[in-house]
Amino acid sequence: MSLNLSKLTRRAALALSGAAMAGLLSTAALAENAKVKLGIIGGEDEAVWAVAAEQAKAKGLDLELVVFNDYTQPNEALQNGEVDANAFQHQPYLDAQIAAHGYTITPVGLTAVWPIGLYSKKYHSVAELPVGAIVGIPNDPANAGRALNVLAAQGLIKLKDDAGILATAADITENPKKLEIKELDAGVVGRAIEDLDAAVVNTDWALKSGLVPETDRIAQEAVKDNPYNNFIAVKTDRKDEAWVKDLVASYQNDTVKAEFDKIYKGTGISAY
Repeated sequence: MSLNLSKLTRRAALALSGAAMAGLLSTAALAENAKVKLGIIGGEDEAVWAVAAEQAKAKGLDLELVVFNDYTQPNEALQNGEVDANAFQHQPYLDAQIAAHGYTITPVGLTAVWPIGLYSKKYHSVAELPVGAIVGIPNDPANAGRALNVLAAQGLIKLKDDAGILATAADITENPKKLEIKELDAGVVGRAIEDLDAAVVNTDWALKSGLVPETDRIAQEAVKDNPYNNFIAVKTDRKDEAWVKDLVASYQNDTVKAEFDKIYKGTGISAY
C-alpha cells in the first residue's frame, strides 16, 4: 500500500507539474501574440516606430501602427478604444484636449522633443522682418501659445505676465512691428510659408512642408527645460497593464534612438 501511494504521489506531482507548465506555455503564447494598436501621425515617425515595432516583438508585443493625418484624431481614437495607445503629443496639448473633451488619457513614457521654430522664405533673420509682416502660427491652443512665446522671446511682441504657455493673441500687450498674426491649422501653416512673411512651425510639420532648418529657420525656442516633450499615452485606467511598460521599453532604447537621429537629422532630440 505504501508503494502504491508513493507511485500515485509521483504521478500526481508529474500531472500537476505538467498542468503548470501548460499554463505557463499558454501565458507565454498569449504574451507573444499580444496585439497593441498605436496611433501616430503619418510621416517620418512611421520609420522610427517601425524599428520600435521590431523591438516590441522580442517583448511579446505585436505592435500595429495606426496612422492619422491630423492632431485631433489620435486622442479621440484612444478615448474610444480604437487604439490602445498613441504617441504624438506633448503635455500642454493633452491638457488642452482634456479640458475641451474630458479625455481620460495619461502619459506613460517620454519619446522626444522637437523645438518649434520661426521660419521664413523671404527673410534671413528676425531683425529683417518688416513692419506689418504677416506671421503664421498654429491655431490649436497649446501650439498657438507656444508660437506666441517664441515671438515674445525674440522681442517681436510682449505678452501679459500671466499669459503662460497657453497664451493667445488677446494676451499680446505690445506689438512694435505691428505684426499681423494669422492662425492656421498646424498642418497647413508650414505649407503656407510662401504666402507669409514668416511662420512658427512645429518641426515635424516643417519637415513635411519641405522647410530646411539650416536655411529657412530664423529663430527657435530654447531646448533646456522645454515643457513640450512628447510621450506615449494610454487610457488612464490601463496605465498599469503589463504591456504598457513593454511598449515604452520598445521605444526607449539605443536601436530606436539611432533610427530617430538618422531620420530627424538633429531637428528632434530624444527626451528619455
